Amino acid sequence: MARARQRAKQARKGQRAVRKPGPTGRGRRSASKTSSRRSDRTTTLGAKKKSRTHTFVATHHRPDAFELGLRRYAQYRDLGIAGATGGLVRAHVIRMVPPCDPAEVSKRHFHDVEFQMVYVLKGWIKGEYEGAGVVTMREGSCWLQPPKIKHSVLDYSDDCELLEIIMPADFATVELE
Repeated sequence: MARARQRAKQARKGQRAVRKPGPTGRGRRSASKTSSRRSDRTTTLGAKKKSRTHTFVATHHRPDAFELGLRRYAQYRDLGIAGATGGLVRAHVIRMVPPCDPAEVSKRHFHDVEFQMVYVLKGWIKGEYEGAGVVTMREGSCWLQPPKIKHSVLDYSDDCELLEIIMPADFATVELE
């Protein structure tokens, strides 16, 4: 018990705690591994975090809450997350407007975002993604679009609805065609 307290005290002082070989056969850590781990921990703990105030928000489904947004063939229902996170994150439900017109929806583009996740709530959507090819997502499918991935919508069902979560809340979309 006294040894455990002594080791904890040494670790708190930033000294390297020595591990003796145990029954598993693992020996002492090398000095380089210990010092790199300590520097990682110091950096993480010592870094100043940006202070953002998040507030509680709840939104409830209303059929009239959908508005036109970025694209004419999609309506958006904002979930209030951008305001609640001080612009850190945006979440919205996207209702695709039927019928799909491939000539209009298939314009190649990318979004200047740090994070973009899409989940299919209803129906299906087909898209082409740089490096992944043509992919059809159906109800319950989820995908992550890496930052600035070039893509285009190819087709979607008449009842297609998506949940999209994006960081930051405000971002640019760059048309490539």
